[in-house]
Amino acid sequence: MKAILAIAGVEVRRFLRDRSNIFFVFIFPLLLILLLGTQFGSSRAETRVALAGGSGTALESAVTEQLVADGMQVESGTSQVVREQLGRGRADVGLLISTEAAAAFNDGRRAELEILTASQASAQAALQEVRGSLQAISMRNSQLAALERAGLPAEAAAAALAQAREAVQAPRVDILDTDNTAQEFRGLGVFDLGAVQQLLLFIFLSSLTGAATLIQARRYGVISRTMAAPVSSGQTIAGQAVGRFGIASVQGAYILVGTALLFGVDWGNLWLTALVLVAFSAVAAAGAMIIGSLLDHDGAATGIGIGAGLVLAGLGGCMVPPEFFAEPLQSISWLTPHRWAYDALAAIQRRDASFTDILPALGVLAAMAATLLLSGAWLLRRSLQRAL
Repeated sequence: MKAILAIAGVEVRRFLRDRSNIFFVFIFPLLLILLLGTQFGSSRAETRVALAGGSGTALESAVTEQLVADGMQVESGTSQVVREQLGRGRADVGLLISTEAAAAFNDGRRAELEILTASQASAQAALQEVRGSLQAISMRNSQLAALERAGLPAEAAAAALAQAREAVQAPRVDILDTDNTAQEFRGLGVFDLGAVQQLLLFIFLSSLTGAATLIQARRYGVISRTMAAPVSSGQTIAGQAVGRFGIASVQGAYILVGTALLFGVDWGNLWLTALVLVAFSAVAAAGAMIIGSLLDHDGAATGIGIGAGLVLAGLGGCMVPPEFFAEPLQSISWLTPHRWAYDALAAIQRRDASFTDILPALGVLAAMAATLLLSGAWLLRRSLQRAL
């Protein structure tokens, strides 16, 4: 086992020392997730409002109470924090309360608030909700002022308005959503969907393109020197397989942690998510072994790896969500490991799935990995006897 882990460690280090991987493995995936989330990310069902300024003032209390009463999520912070939350898609609308606005509100004068919106399309609908809440505050103050001008004390005027609101039943609108696809994506964060898709895309893509290092190891005599030591061919093949798995696991763990810390992606149960990633990484590693064993030129392996990785990712729902697929593409997508991993991660992320719920997907991924791994090991054993 020590020899197998040593061989695997060499493969992972050789992959990480390739400077071309720094951008495409570590930087590009997060940039793509940021771009997709900013442009196409779906917002949460609850409008998120970031509030800055006016701490402890009557205006800040009135605005917060009204927004919460209207079903919005309110978070307070500095103006810089508000702008960061809007930029990262963690808030839909930002409200900045100045000292002058708070003083004007206390004096019964017109108070002007600065409103900032996020870049996603849903922010415009959230802006209308916030404006409606602010108009409700303005109307209530106007009603209080009219009652006070009529001769009622301030407390009596407030009590009269409260009694009137309880006596009058507000109009109610019930919306029944029969779109199953819309219900499937409801509640997802801005970056949640894109993070799942790009995670699977880049794990598989990096693994297949990393098959070139296996060809280089054969060409440069790394495997020959390894087998010259007291290491059997079975240990060498196992070490190469574990090395491919290590490459896929490093990429998956990096994207998983990076998106959670930078973009606040909710991955659900981390243990179940890790199980899915382990199974999917095993499939990707086995696929890399097959390409690295069949081909003798690292450039060709990189080209085929990129082409096969993109095609399988597209069919598996890593570019367009498979919920939008029509038949027969819907059925074809189940032939790819990406679709099984996507379905399992979606169940964990959106529906709090248990281990039993994702067990069929794990079983299929494990079967794919075992089949490809046995084929890759047999091909690699034969390739060691073939001259480059």
